[in-house]
Amino acid sequence: MGTNKTHRQPNKLVTKVTDRQNQDPALNWGTQQLGISLRKTEDILTRDMLAASASFINCVGGVNGDVPTEITRSDCSNVTRVLYNNDAKSIMDNIEGENRFGTAPIRRSFFGMCSTNLTPSLQATTGFTQVSGYPSQTNVLSSEYGSIDAIRFLISSQGSVSPNASSTGANVYNIFVTGMEAYGVIQQNGYSSQLIYRPAIFSDQLAQNVSIAYKFAQAQRILNDQWIVNMRATLA
Repeated sequence: MGTNKTHRQPNKLVTKVTDRQNQDPALNWGTQQLGISLRKTEDILTRDMLAASASFINCVGGVNGDVPTEITRSDCSNVTRVLYNNDAKSIMDNIEGENRFGTAPIRRSFFGMCSTNLTPSLQATTGFTQVSGYPSQTNVLSSEYGSIDAIRFLISSQGSVSPNASSTGANVYNIFVTGMEAYGVIQQNGYSSQLIYRPAIFSDQLAQNVSIAYKFAQAQRILNDQWIVNMRATLA
């Protein structure tokens, strides 16, 4: 004759509470943001160095009645003539013409780095060719907007602006037209930029949180003042 037996689980006692953290998503996002911050910081330092050090030429061919005026093709030709006379080397090779509608060949060019606020003025300039009108998209930079004469313009939201610096109190936009090896970055203490990562075991007393950061020791400087010109312009 069988006997029914009831099996009971022993009582469970909570003896320790431990927080579990999944830091990988936050760490990946934070690393990306630090990388963007690093490059923007380097760009801003270089921009401010060029604004303070490069020789400048005011645009005078425009009709807005300001000093400097808006950018024109004659101003671009004047700046490129100065660079050619100083034996500055162009940065980009020419793009040969092809049998494609709405395109035009692009000559060997210097770079012109400027603010995104200048895009309407560039479009209104005689002789301006948009990137979409290049015969080939080979070796076209993502920040490139178009070309005038022998200058291919690179735009950035971090472009240099001198507030209220024109004769009428308008903002003056600095366009750094540069040849090859006109300026550079000197690495100090034997290193450039570094991403710092410390695991939780070394970063936190409870070994729960990691640390990420970046540092760099650099000095931006002009290598040859004759190979770069700050072309100053106001808006059209």
